[in-house]
Order: sequence, then C-alpha cells, then structure tokens
Amino acid sequence: MTPLFDPLFFSAVALDVLACARFSPEAIEVRQRFRLAKLVGAAARGSLLYSERLPKSPELLPLRALPIIDKRELMDRFDDWVVDSRLNLADLRTFVAQPQRIAEPYLNTYLVWESSGTGHQPGLFVQDARALAVYDALEALRRSVPRVVQRWMDPLLVTERIAFVGAIGGHFASVVSMQRLCRASPWLAHSFRFFSILEPMDVLMAQLNEFAPTVLATYPTMAVLIADAAARGALRCRPKEVWCGGETLSCSARHRVESALDCTLLNSYGASEFLSIGWECRHGQMHANTDWLILEPIDERGRPTPPGEASHSTLLTNLANHVQPLIRYDLGDQIMIHPDPCACGVTLPVITVKGRRDDPLIMDGRGAQVVTLLPLALTTVLEDEAGVFDFQLCQRDARTLVLRLSLFGAQGEDAADRCRKALLSFAEVQGLAPISILIELGQDLPRGNSGKAQRIVAMRP
Repeated sequence: MTPLFDPLFFSAVALDVLACARFSPEAIEVRQRFRLAKLVGAAARGSLLYSERLPKSPELLPLRALPIIDKRELMDRFDDWVVDSRLNLADLRTFVAQPQRIAEPYLNTYLVWESSGTGHQPGLFVQDARALAVYDALEALRRSVPRVVQRWMDPLLVTERIAFVGAIGGHFASVVSMQRLCRASPWLAHSFRFFSILEPMDVLMAQLNEFAPTVLATYPTMAVLIADAAARGALRCRPKEVWCGGETLSCSARHRVESALDCTLLNSYGASEFLSIGWECRHGQMHANTDWLILEPIDERGRPTPPGEASHSTLLTNLANHVQPLIRYDLGDQIMIHPDPCACGVTLPVITVKGRRDDPLIMDGRGAQVVTLLPLALTTVLEDEAGVFDFQLCQRDARTLVLRLSLFGAQGEDAADRCRKALLSFAEVQGLAPISILIELGQDLPRGNSGKAQRIVAMRP
C-alpha cells in the first residue's frame, strides 16, 4: 500500500462527500464548525507560529476572531509553522529542486508541491495521506461527468488516454497529483502522458497527434492555442473532454475550444493551498467545496464582502490539512459568492472567480511566421531558469519585450542577466525572429485589486 493513500479514511470521506453536496447550508455549517475546531486545536498544540498568534482557547472562538495570515509570514517562519518537526524549509527546497523526485513521498509520508510566485514569493506545501484522501474524494466525486455510461463502465479511466499539457519540470500541484496516480496505480501509467508547454507548437502538435488523447488537461490559454491548431488542421486528434484550470476561463475561450475541438470543457478552481477549491456543475456554475474549506471574501480593509459583490481578496481556511495549518490565509484571489442557489440542485455555494489574467504575447517569428508565447510558459522560464519571481514582462512591439524587476543594484543586474539569457534561449527554441529585451530595475510593480501583479502584459492597440 502506498504511504500516500489511506483507504479507510478515503472511504469515510467519500461517503460524506457524496452526501454533503445536497445537504442544507445549515448542515454543511455544522461540519465546518466541527472540522474547524479540530484544525484550530491541532494548530494551537503543534505549530509554534500558530500557538503564538492564536488567542487562548481559539477553538471556542468564532472564525472572524482569529488573526489573518499571509504567505510571506508563513514562509518566513516555515519551520515554526509546520507541526512535524522533521519538516524544514532548507531540506524541502533541496527536494523540490530535483525534478526526478516529482511525486516521490517525502519522508515516506508527505506529498510536496510548490506554488508560483504571483504574490511576491513562492510557497511550499506538504500534504499527508488524510489531506490527500479529501482531495481525491472531491476530485473523483464532485466533478461534472458528461460521459456517465462510459465512466460507470470504466471508473479507473483505463480506456482513456489523458494528456496533461503544462509546466512539467517542477513540483507543481497539478503535475505532482497526476504523477502520484501513476505511481500508486501502475496500470494507469499507460493512460497518462505529460507534455511541456515550453515545447514549440509544431513539436507539441506532433506529440499530441501521436498520442491521440481522449482527454486533454491544460490551462485555458493553451487550450485556445490547441483549438486554433485544430481549426487549421495541425491537430488531427479530437479529445472528447478538455479539463481546464489554473487561469481565468472566459466565455469566448470556452466557445473557441468547444467549437474547434467538438468537445466538452470542464473547468475547475484550485490552488497549491487547497487542490480542489471549486468545480463546475452541468449548468456551468462553479461550486465551492465548503464542507472541507472556508472561503471569506473580504474588502481592502479586511471586512466581509456581502454575497453578490466582488471581493478585494479571499481568506482560505483548509479544514483537511493539519500538518501545515492554513487558517484565515490571504489567498489573494478575487471571488464573488452568489446569493441564490444553483438550478442543478447542489446546495454548495456558487462562486465567480477572478484568477490569473496574464496575456499571451503575439510575436514575430522567423520566415514571416507569427508565434504565440503562452504566459505560463514565460513565467515558468523566468521562475525556473532565472530564479526570479517578482517581475512584469511587457510587450512593446512584435520584437521587443520590457522586463521590469523590483530588484536594483548588483543584485538586480545579476537577475537581469539571468532573465535575459533565459528569455533569449526560450525565444530561439520557439522560433522567434531576433528580439530585444529591455530591462528596467528598481520598479514598483503595479498590482491588481487582488494584490497580485499582472506579470505578462501584451502590447495594447
């Protein structure tokens, strides 16, 4: 039995997940209060950071009486934050620096994934078997399933060919989770194939044509590029489903993908802090899994945002993970909780999410071609190859990029040199015509309402 799977706890969670989807809001709130009291008690006893921050008898207080916390403070005091003294930031950073160890159990006990640096600083998150059992149950039982008969005949997806197109060189939640499935169930390994968003589009299309996936899992911006490739005949296979996440999905993007690929698109909302925050029902509404998490939309002064109004940010409380407690954690996303229930019959709240909104860049290619650079590919290059997380890359024209960094002096010059080399190398691989990269150091990077910078900005008309 894999150390990252607890079958007994998964069975209990799965039954509860099936039942809760149609429970009354009051019944779900009872579960929230029970699970919150256990989480807060575990944090107060086992985490030095939380024992200092939480008031006395915190499990008896309402959630709003507990302090708000952010990623910077948690990562600065990582070793005091986690409840297992064997976990320390230095060793974990060494671990995630090794791509060959993706989905390997850390200390034979934990799954580890890293987040991007959209809020100034990357994060590291560890999950034990009980937290993973919650995510597994939510993913398996809450997602809308359009091909019901086929799924009933093939619950383990052994007849599917699932292509994941994304950032596959790091310990990111999506790729780690899929690799974990392949490690835990070797008979599933032939059903999954992983493709890098850093590949040139013609190479990627050839790889997808050879694999001929029945399911495509990727980001909305990449799904649109693949749909455009299908429309011009470069993609000959036709997946029946496309699973999207990681970015904001617009109505126009959904229409382009579903029309060009003649498929069903399923959207979800998750984060490194909680893998399965929300899922899309058959009515196209995003439901939040509030039996296992608490979302608090807040305004710019930290006050609750009423239903029907978009928030400035959102506080997340993860009720599943007691090893690395997240209580009123400033997630940074803007959401709106809808006041009315969904017509699908599911009683879990409906939310609208404003997530990552970076732009694809349309650049001149060699030989009078046009090349589209994906925002997530560009951020992956700058994060993974240049080691820079706080930046803004703006397009001035079809052959000029402006990179703005908050760093200055010798440190800024060194970072600028790494970024320029990484971007030029990526441009060469992608088939761009010669480009210019201008560097601006010591910049105050503009932030959106959520506090996160738009890091990739296209040229405006």
